[in-house]
Amino acid sequence: MAMHRSGRSAALLLALASCCLQLHLSAERSRPVFTPPLRGRARLFLDTADVKAYEELLPLGLFSGVTTNPGILSKDKVSCTVDSLKSLAEKALSYTDEFMCQSWGKDETNFYETGLKLADIDREKVVVKVPATLEGVKAAKRLLEDGVRVCLTACYSAKQALIATGLGVEYVAPYLGRMNDNRKDGFDQCYKMHEIVGGIGGKTRVLVASLRDVVNMQVLAQKGLDTFTFSPRVATQLLEEPLTDKAAEEFEDFV
Repeated sequence: MAMHRSGRSAALLLALASCCLQLHLSAERSRPVFTPPLRGRARLFLDTADVKAYEELLPLGLFSGVTTNPGILSKDKVSCTVDSLKSLAEKALSYTDEFMCQSWGKDETNFYETGLKLADIDREKVVVKVPATLEGVKAAKRLLEDGVRVCLTACYSAKQALIATGLGVEYVAPYLGRMNDNRKDGFDQCYKMHEIVGGIGGKTRVLVASLRDVVNMQVLAQKGLDTFTFSPRVATQLLEEPLTDKAAEEFEDFV
């Protein structure tokens, strides 16, 4: 009898070990391919529809993904269609983990139906952005119910973080530069968004957009914000440091 119990215990332990192994392997498979584990919470996104910028900057490994919106598409002379965004997404996702594109329309139904088409480009890696309007919020709810990854965008007030966490969207995107342009304290609104999400135990990421320079990003990061999207011009600022270049040249003199 004791041997029978011992054998059954061993079988249970073996089954448990096998289950743990399967869970570990599943977690490994679900881990984003391009995301180094030591990156921590930081997520940097390249805010452009310029494929040349993708080719130049995404291979550096700094960026978790790419963000776009209809205004960016227009600036970079890319048509605002599902087919055009599919082509951009395929290019960006050959280098990185996520592609954010914005739905469009006059009402909830338009936002929702277009959002579904955009999400179907790649259900795992495409994040659909919808503006934080009444119609956008209605559409966001329906998209979430269909398993679509959602970013609530064009946010100008800290209170919109409550909407984002209430809905349970993955990202909420305040426009720092544009808030400042409109005589709002954009930094304060971003800080409050960050505090609101953390204060109520939300998992929504505050994705700061409309960043005009690297210093603004540094100031926000020092306060704990960890997710940013910025243009290739700002990315170039981030990478430039003349003293580092000079030191690197001096090191070569010793080789």
